[in-house]
Amino acid sequence: MHVFDPADPAFLADPYPAYAALRAAGPVHPHPGLGLPVAVTHAACAAVLRDRGLGRVWADAEPADELGAFNLLHRNSLLEREGEPHTRLRRLVASAFARGHTERLAPLVRGRAGALVEDLVRRVRDGEPADLVTLVAEPLPVAVIADLLGVPPDRRAPLRDWSDAIVRMYEPDPGDDGRRAAEAASAAFTAMLRELVDDRRAGRAAPTGDGPDLIADLLSVRDGDSAAARLDDDELVGTAVLLLMAGHEATVNVVGNGVHALLRHPDQWRRLLDDDTLLPTAVEELIRFDAPLQLFERTAVADTTVAGHRVAAGTRIATLLGAAGRDPAVFGAGADRLDVGRRPNPHLGFGGGVHYCLGAPLARLEIGEVLRALLHRLPGAALASEPVRRPRFVMRGLAELRLTSGTDH
Repeated sequence: MHVFDPADPAFLADPYPAYAALRAAGPVHPHPGLGLPVAVTHAACAAVLRDRGLGRVWADAEPADELGAFNLLHRNSLLEREGEPHTRLRRLVASAFARGHTERLAPLVRGRAGALVEDLVRRVRDGEPADLVTLVAEPLPVAVIADLLGVPPDRRAPLRDWSDAIVRMYEPDPGDDGRRAAEAASAAFTAMLRELVDDRRAGRAAPTGDGPDLIADLLSVRDGDSAAARLDDDELVGTAVLLLMAGHEATVNVVGNGVHALLRHPDQWRRLLDDDTLLPTAVEELIRFDAPLQLFERTAVADTTVAGHRVAAGTRIATLLGAAGRDPAVFGAGADRLDVGRRPNPHLGFGGGVHYCLGAPLARLEIGEVLRALLHRLPGAALASEPVRRPRFVMRGLAELRLTSGTDH
């Protein structure tokens, strides 16, 4: 069976025909280039995500002696733990999140999204095509996560670049330069967060917001009286970095991919203009239609079978979430069609099972508010040029999406 080349520009531009061919040939396929089998149907991907015989088992990135900070962040990440260590850490982090952080940030997200879109609109109306990615999609989630964590405004500038450098390590071959950049970013981010933890522990509140930030709540949350009832500093830092990376990448890529899809399907853009009560279903559809995270790995903790494919203990298998999102067995004959009113929409864009994304509500909020602001302030949005896609497979997104005002509706 022919498998795709994750570095092929034609595949990166549109991977969905290759996924369709793989789905037609079976639910799971070996992929020699990636070095692991890939699940491509919705049912097989859901099974991988939910099978307790498959977990997240972290193995230090190599060369380990040159990637100490990167590996420390991931060893202590909620995403990279399994069993009781994962259950304990997720329970503590979820308890801190349950203190109303998403609700507290909702007015701020709407205000920030509106202001960023307004700046884009001013540029467009002055006759200058404006880039949605750099002006709106990238700065919004970084600012929101910084507010959530209580990062002082004068220390926020590097956050976006740090996140970008770290997530490049998830691509099949980040290269030596990519590894060095990821380690430098991990070390710098860790140092800054340790200072913030020390500040909160000493009772110095964040100079932002009007309530406790998430770092303060993560420090105070406990589940019993033992030492393990609290997050240690490495776990707290790993959690904060995961929130930035996951939240940043999801929002940036869904906004870029999604607005591009809407403008390529003007009938769907018009549906939203006519009825913005469709925004919640539109957000889910944009996540499904062009998934921001295309590949997610699991490791067998015991011999397991997925859709007839044996996964031996200690070996890995990947879900192709983009392929699952276009499976006609679940989404019908219109699986390749954008439908902002699609119901039901059981996409797997935020994962599934015990590793379902804790930050999904915040990402949905950010995406929805950007769409709302664009619909109200730039109803005649049109593409000024072909978008520039980032040459990455795992994290699928745009580097540039230039808009003009087109013809007002």
